Amino acid sequence: MAVAPEMRRSVLVMLTAVVVAIMGIALAAGGVWLVSLSGSPYYLIAGIALLVTAWLLAVRRAEALWLYSALLLATMGWAIWEVGLDFWSLAPRGDVLVPLGIWLLFPFIAARLSPGWRIARWALVAVLAVAVVVLGVSLSADRFDLAGILPAASASADAVDRAAAAPVKVDWTAYGGNGFGQRYSDLREITKDNVKDLKLAWQFETGDRKGPDDPDEFTNEATPLKIGALLYTCSPHQIVFALEAATGKLRWKFDPQIEHNKNFQHMTCRGVAYHETAPGATTADGAPAPGECPRRLFLPTDDGRMFALDADTGKPCEGFGNQGQIDLKEGNEIKTLGFYEGTSPPVTTDKILIVAGAVIDNYSDRVPSGAIRGFDIYSGRLIWAFDAGNGDPNEMPSATHHFTAGSPNAWSVASVDEKLGLVYEPLGSSSPDIWAGNRSADKERYDSALVALDIATGKLRWFFQNVHHDLWDMDMPSQPSLVDLRGAQGVVPAIYIPAKTGNIFVLDRRDGHLLVPAPEQPVPQGAAPGDRTAPTQPFSDLSFRPKEMLSEAQMWGSTMFDQLICRVKFRRLRYQGPFTPPSKQGTLVYPGDFGMFEWGGIAVDPVRQIAIANPQSIPFISRLVPRGEDNPAAPNAAHPPGTELGVQPMYGTPYGVDLGIFLSPLKIPCMAPPWGSIAALDLKTNKIVWQHRVGTIRDEAPLPLPFRLGVPMLGGPMVTAGGVAFLTGTMDDYIRAFDVDDGKLLWEDRLPAGGQSTPMTYEAAGKQYVVTVDGGHGSFGTKLGDYVRAYALPGKS
Repeated sequence: MAVAPEMRRSVLVMLTAVVVAIMGIALAAGGVWLVSLSGSPYYLIAGIALLVTAWLLAVRRAEALWLYSALLLATMGWAIWEVGLDFWSLAPRGDVLVPLGIWLLFPFIAARLSPGWRIARWALVAVLAVAVVVLGVSLSADRFDLAGILPAASASADAVDRAAAAPVKVDWTAYGGNGFGQRYSDLREITKDNVKDLKLAWQFETGDRKGPDDPDEFTNEATPLKIGALLYTCSPHQIVFALEAATGKLRWKFDPQIEHNKNFQHMTCRGVAYHETAPGATTADGAPAPGECPRRLFLPTDDGRMFALDADTGKPCEGFGNQGQIDLKEGNEIKTLGFYEGTSPPVTTDKILIVAGAVIDNYSDRVPSGAIRGFDIYSGRLIWAFDAGNGDPNEMPSATHHFTAGSPNAWSVASVDEKLGLVYEPLGSSSPDIWAGNRSADKERYDSALVALDIATGKLRWFFQNVHHDLWDMDMPSQPSLVDLRGAQGVVPAIYIPAKTGNIFVLDRRDGHLLVPAPEQPVPQGAAPGDRTAPTQPFSDLSFRPKEMLSEAQMWGSTMFDQLICRVKFRRLRYQGPFTPPSKQGTLVYPGDFGMFEWGGIAVDPVRQIAIANPQSIPFISRLVPRGEDNPAAPNAAHPPGTELGVQPMYGTPYGVDLGIFLSPLKIPCMAPPWGSIAALDLKTNKIVWQHRVGTIRDEAPLPLPFRLGVPMLGGPMVTAGGVAFLTGTMDDYIRAFDVDDGKLLWEDRLPAGGQSTPMTYEAAGKQYVVTVDGGHGSFGTKLGDYVRAYALPGKS
C-alpha cells in the first residue's frame, strides 16, 4: 500500500529536476548571448549551476541542496554588489530562486535524496533565512528617497503679511490658475490637518466616451476653469460644459461638431480660455470693445478651428470671425484634416488672443506650419504671426505667401506677463522630430526653444533653446511658470521652464539671461548618414535628469528570465548617455520621449517661494528604418491611424522611425523603478529639498497589488496656501494629497477612471472645492471614463 505514495514522491523529485533543468537551459543559453555582448557572466554561471543541480536531483544526491545553497548565496552577493539594498531591484533576482529553494526544503523532495540531506537541508534553511533578512532590510529603507523639510521661513514675514492681507482669489481663471502658469491657489480652508476628511461633493459625467472612429490617443487632459458661479471644462471631442460650481449641475453645453476620424494623432482638449471685457476696453484697432459677449470662452478644436462662446449661455459670439469661429488652417498651404490640431487653450490678453497648435508628428516634412498667431480678441481678425521656420518670422500670409511647412509648433500651454507685454511660448521641433538632415537654418533657429514674443506685435524679444538640432523629440513640453523671486538684490522676475530632458531652466523673463547656470557640455556624436549632431547641449544646474548613465545592472523584470532578456536588449542597443543619436541599430533614449516633464508643468507657491514637481523617467527605443517595400518613400494611402508610437513614416527623409517604450516581453519597463516621483524645490536656493516615489502598480498588474514602485504619470501637480499639494496623473487611479513641507502622503481616494489631468481648486458658496477630470488616457493605457469630480470638507454649507 505504501508503493503508490513512494512513487508519487519519486515523480515529484524527477519533475522538480526537469523544471530546474529547463530553468538552467534558459539561463545558460541567454547567459551565453549576454556574455557575447560583453554583459554579466552571472546568468551563464547560474544556468550551469542549475543544470548541475538538476542532475544531482535526478540521481538523488544531497549535494543538490549544497549547490543550490551556494547559488542562492552567490546570487545575493552579486545582486547587492550590483544594486545595493534596494528591494525592487533585488526582488526579480530572487523571486524565482527563493520559492524554488523553499520547495526543495519539503520532505517529499529533500528526504528522497542521499544520506546527509538533513545537514544540507539546514544549510539551505540558513541561506534562505539570510535572504529573508536581506529583503527585510531592503524594504525598511528606500535608497532613491530624498528626505527633507522645506524651510518654514521661505518667504519674508512682510511678504507673508502682504499675501494674507490681499483679497483671496476664489476663482481659477486660466489653465494654470492664472496667466503665470503657477497652478497655485491662496485658498486655505483645506489644510494638511483636515485634508484627510475630504469627501466627494459632486460628480458629473459628460457622456463623451471613446467611439470606434476615435484614435488610440483619446485623452481626458482638461483642467477646468471657475469664474463666478460656473465651472467650465471640455471633453475629448471638444464639447464644452458649464457646471454650477457648488453642485456640479449642468447649466449649458456646446458641441462644435468636429470633423474627425481614426487617423487623427490626438483626440484631446486640455481646456478653454476666458476673457472678460474691462470697462472702457478697446479693440486692437483702438475702437470701443463691442457689447456682445462681455464674458467669453475660447475653444480650440482638433479639426483646426477656434470658437468664441458666450460664457453665460454657451452660444457662439457672432461678431468673432465667421459667426463665432475662425479657421486656423488658413494661411497654410497644407490643410489636411487632422494635420493641425488645437489641443491646448490659447492665451487671452486685454486685446489679443494668442493661438498656437499641434502639428502631426513624424509623418512627413510636408505638414502645416506651427505658426503662432495673434488675433483681435473681439473680432478674430489676424493681427500678427510668428512663423518660426520663416526667415522673416513675422511675415503675414497673403495670396502669394503661405506659412512655412513644418515650422516648429507650440502644442503645449503658454504663459503671459501682461505688465512686461510678453507671451512665453514653448516650441517643439520642426517636423519630423527624429530626422533633421534636411532642416533649414531658419527651422533650426527656434527649434525646441522657448520664445518670448511681444503681445502687441508678435515680434521676438528673446529666446532660449533647450536642445540644439533636436533628434529626440526633446521639445519644450510644459507651460512655463513665472514667479517674482525675492532676494538680497530685490525682486527678479523669473521664468521656470521644465524640459523633457529633466532640466529646469531658470531665466530672467525680461531678457532671457540665465539665473541658474546651464553650461554647454559635450554629447555623443555619430548621427546616421545625411544627418549631424550638435557638439554640445545645455545642462541646467537645476535638474532632475539621471545623475548617472543607465547601466545593465539597472535592467529589470518581473523574474530573472525577463530581466535577462532586458539585459540582452540593452546590450544590443546603441547607448552612450543622454543625446545618443538615433540609429538603424536602435538607440536607447533616456530620458525617453515621454519626457521627465510633460504638459502638466510644475506648481509654484509664489509666497513661500517653493515649487512642487512630478518628474518621471521611462527609457524609449528609437530605431531608424531605411526605405523599402514596407517603408515607402511617399504615402500610397491615407495617413496611418493616429498614434505616436510604433513605425512612423517620416516621408521626405531617408528613414522612417520605429518608436516605443523599452519594455520586457511581459510589457513592463526594462528599467528598474522608480519611474515617477513627487518632489519639492526651494526657489531661493534652487535646490531639490525632498523627493519621494509616487504611485502603485495596482491598476497595471494582473493582480491589484498596491506596491508603491513610483509610476509614470501625465498631468501636473497643484499647490495651495493651505500647505497641501494635489496630484492625480499617476497610472494608478488615485487622487492624492501631500504635505508640502516634507512630501508625506496625507490622503488619497480611488478614482473611477484614469486621472491624467491637472487638478484645480476654487471657492463656491463659502466652501473650498478640489476638482479633477478623470477620463483616462488611451495610449497611456489607463481606464477610460467621462468624470468630473469635486471634493470638499463635509459639514459646511
